[in-house]
Amino acid sequence: MRTRLPALIGLAIAGAQGGHMLAYELRFGAAAQQVQATGSHAYFPAFVKTTLGAAALAVLGGLLIAGAARVVAHGRRRPLADGPSFVSLLAVLFTLQLAWFTAQEVIEALLAGAPLPAPAGLLLWGMLGQLPVAVVGATVLIWLGRRVESAIAALGAVAAASSPLVFSAPLVLRPLSVEGALAIAHASRFPIVKRGPPFIS
Repeated sequence: MRTRLPALIGLAIAGAQGGHMLAYELRFGAAAQQVQATGSHAYFPAFVKTTLGAAALAVLGGLLIAGAARVVAHGRRRPLADGPSFVSLLAVLFTLQLAWFTAQEVIEALLAGAPLPAPAGLLLWGMLGQLPVAVVGATVLIWLGRRVESAIAALGAVAAASSPLVFSAPLVLRPLSVEGALAIAHASRFPIVKRGPPFIS
């Protein structure tokens, strides 16, 4: 789990924004987009595009790595890497997303000078918005993460086996004898004469 913590944190930040949008859609309906783009939420549209775009690029990169490993292995399937269970991933991801959502709402209220949201309502809307997104995120992470880890191991093994041995053969310089050097110098004094038919004047 510790090795996957950076991926979990990044996915939780992106997932929290998706959960934020879902919670506001459930709470405000058609006015959700306007609420999330005005006042203390004015930063939200650009932040959502950035985080979700980064998450999409990370998923695309993982798919490219898995595809490259499949090509190198000539289509042979490798055993998947071991990892935490779906339930444990879901619990961690949901907790991180809910904590981020709660902190985000509190900071927005403080910056706007508005009263802090009620803990019960904040927890309710946070759970309704974050839990479905956390289920999707945990599914993607457990399906793609194991394949990416196996692919990285496979590509590392291939690179280690096929890397060229640089400077493996030492360069041997043989000294040139005096007679050889004189012969080369003597031959260079004579121009190259091309033979052909006699010139007819």
